[in-house]
Amino acid sequence: MNLSDYSYEGKIAQTGILHIGVGNFHRAHQAFYTDQLLKDEDQNAWGICGACLLPGDEKTVNNLRSQNLDYTLTVCGRNGDDTVYTITALKDLIWTVEDPQALLSKIADPSVKIISLTITEGGYNLDKATNKFILENENIKHDLENPSSPVTVFGFIAEGLRLRKLKNNSSITILSCDNLQHNGDTAKHAFMTFITAQDSDLAEWAQTHVTFPNSMVDRITPATTVEDVIRLNEKSGITDKAPVYCEDFIQWVIEDNFIAGRPAWERVGVTFTTDVAAYEKMKLSLLNASHTLLSYPSLLAGYRKVDEAMRDEDIIKFVRSFMDIDITPHVPAPAGVDLNEYKKTLIERFANRSVSDQVSRLCSDGISKFPVYIMPNLIKMIDNGQDLTRVAFLIASYRHYLKYLVDDHGLSYEIHEPWITAEDKKLISSDKSIDFLGLSAFRSTSLKEADSFTAPYILFADRIKNEGLRPVLQSITAQLYNLI
Repeated sequence: MNLSDYSYEGKIAQTGILHIGVGNFHRAHQAFYTDQLLKDEDQNAWGICGACLLPGDEKTVNNLRSQNLDYTLTVCGRNGDDTVYTITALKDLIWTVEDPQALLSKIADPSVKIISLTITEGGYNLDKATNKFILENENIKHDLENPSSPVTVFGFIAEGLRLRKLKNNSSITILSCDNLQHNGDTAKHAFMTFITAQDSDLAEWAQTHVTFPNSMVDRITPATTVEDVIRLNEKSGITDKAPVYCEDFIQWVIEDNFIAGRPAWERVGVTFTTDVAAYEKMKLSLLNASHTLLSYPSLLAGYRKVDEAMRDEDIIKFVRSFMDIDITPHVPAPAGVDLNEYKKTLIERFANRSVSDQVSRLCSDGISKFPVYIMPNLIKMIDNGQDLTRVAFLIASYRHYLKYLVDDHGLSYEIHEPWITAEDKKLISSDKSIDFLGLSAFRSTSLKEADSFTAPYILFADRIKNEGLRPVLQSITAQLYNLI
C-alpha cells in the first residue's frame, strides 16, 4: 500500500492550527491527538498547516509532500504489541527556504487560530545565566532591522502578526509544546521582548490580542534511522518515506487560555487545567531529568540503546535512587497522581524494547537541557544540604563525554551541541575539571563556590578519567545499596 493513495473524509479539514517545527515529536504527539479529533465532523476546522524553517528540513518536506503529507505512526506497546496509525492531520506544509512569504500569509490568515511550536529548549534564544532574550544574536539583529525578510521564528511571527493586525485585527494563541518550565510564559517573554524591540505599536496590540498558554507534553519519540524506515514499513505493509514510531504512553496538559478558540482536544484525552505547573514540574524533574541522568553514564559505559542500558542493574539503581532520594522531596504530586506509580511507570517506559530509544538522542544538546532539567533542583539540593553524589557524578560524566569523545571500550562517538559557545569549548578543553563548571549550562548558579558539590565532582572527574565510568558507577550503587 502506498500512502499517496490513502484518503479519508478528514482530508477536507481546514487549517486552523499553524505548527512550526514539524519533527518526529510533533508528528507523534500533537498531530496524533489532532488526527484522532478530526474524525469528529464538528472539529474539521482544526487541520494543521506545518512550517519548517531550516535548510536541513528539505528531506522531510519532500518526503511528506510526495505522499500527500500523510505518514504512519507506529505506537510501540510495553507488552510488545504495536499499533500502526495513518496520520492525515497535516493539510499543508510550508518550507520557508523556498517560500518565506507563504508563512507570513498563513500567520495573517484569520482562519488560523493557534500557532503551536516545537522549536527545542534552545530555540527560545535565552541567555543560560540570566534567562534574558539575546537581542545581540546576529540573526535576531538581522530580523530587527529587516522585518519584511525574516530568518528566525521570532522575525516570522512578528511580521506575520503585523500583517494580521493590518488585514483583519483578529486575535491568536501561541502554544509552546517544548520541554521548558512554564513554557507559555517563556514563549511570551521571548516573543514579546523581540516584538517590543522591533515595533512598540505591535507589542501593544499583542498584549491584548495574543495569548500564550502553558502546557506539558510527554511521549518518548526516537529519531527515525534509515534502518527504522525499512523495519517500520515491513511491519506495517505500507510504503512510507517518513514514518515515525513512539511509545504507547502519551500525555498533554494545557492551560485553557485560548483567545480565539481551540479544538475539543479533551475528547481524545488531553487535560485542560488552570494550573499546569504541578504536572510540568513532575515531568521535567522526573522524566526529563532522569533521561539526562542516565544518558552520559550509559553512553560512556558502552550502551547505544536506552532499553539496553535499562537492563543494567547499576544504571537502574542509579536512576531510581535519583528519583526517590534526590528529586521526590522537591516534586509535589498533582492531584490524583500516585508519584510512586508514576516513577515505576517511568522505569518501564525507559526499558521499552519496542521503542529502543537512542542514548545519543538523550545526550544531545545538554547545554540547553541542564539549565531546564537539572539546575533548578540542584540549587535546592545544595541549599538543603542534601547528598550530591548522583548529580556530581552526572556532571563529571558530562564533562568526560564532551572532552574525551571515547567510551569505556575505546569506541568513539559524535556529540550534538548546537548551542555550545566558543567560551564553552575552551572550558571543556581545560585540564582543570573545576573550569568546566563555568560552562554556559551552569551559569545560573555558582557551582564553583559550592564546596559540597565541587569536592565530589572533582573526585568523580578524576576517577572516571583514571578508572573508567563503570567502576565509579559501581562504587556509587554499591555504597548506596550496601552491595545488594
